[in-house]
Amino acid sequence: MTESNQPNLNFFTRTQILGFMGITALILLIISQIWQRLGKINLIPVKFNLHDFSMGVLIAIAIILASSILTRVWEDYRHSAEKYLNLIISPLILADLIWVGLLPGLSEELLFRGVMLPAFGYDWLALILSSVFFGILHWSEVSSWHYVVWAIIIGFVLGYSAYITGNLLVPIVAHSLTNFVSSLLWKLKHP
Repeated sequence: MTESNQPNLNFFTRTQILGFMGITALILLIISQIWQRLGKINLIPVKFNLHDFSMGVLIAIAIILASSILTRVWEDYRHSAEKYLNLIISPLILADLIWVGLLPGLSEELLFRGVMLPAFGYDWLALILSSVFFGILHWSEVSSWHYVVWAIIIGFVLGYSAYITGNLLVPIVAHSLTNFVSSLLWKLKHP
């Protein structure tokens, strides 16, 4: 079946997508809070400073460029990413893309980097485990394993940025900006 003959997979509405994102963010925040309190985990702090904010921006730019290259050279990844973005981004309007950046950027970073890294030992094994769990969260179907591999790699990059800086601001900025800009670029290309 050619791409032009593929069925439209947009069976979610804008309200459903935004609601799902909000509920998912809330669930991740609740899990983070419960885990942090029960485990008496010291969260990686968020320290606002221009250096670490800029580092987050640079990491986002690198991720966006790497993803752009990957979509050109790895056809299976491109199909997985296109399917995922079509499903999630198509029903949204441009203003909604702010939420695509902020909700996952804040809630996922709090859980996967802010809580999991210290809970698992704040070492290389913790980086690997939190990255794998991050990838699993992004697994929508069996055929999207390419996207999951990419999410695991990105999870490691985001985790490493928190690990070396001791500042959760870096991965929050990188994740939020990556999601927003990638979604915006895709939306502008597919109006």
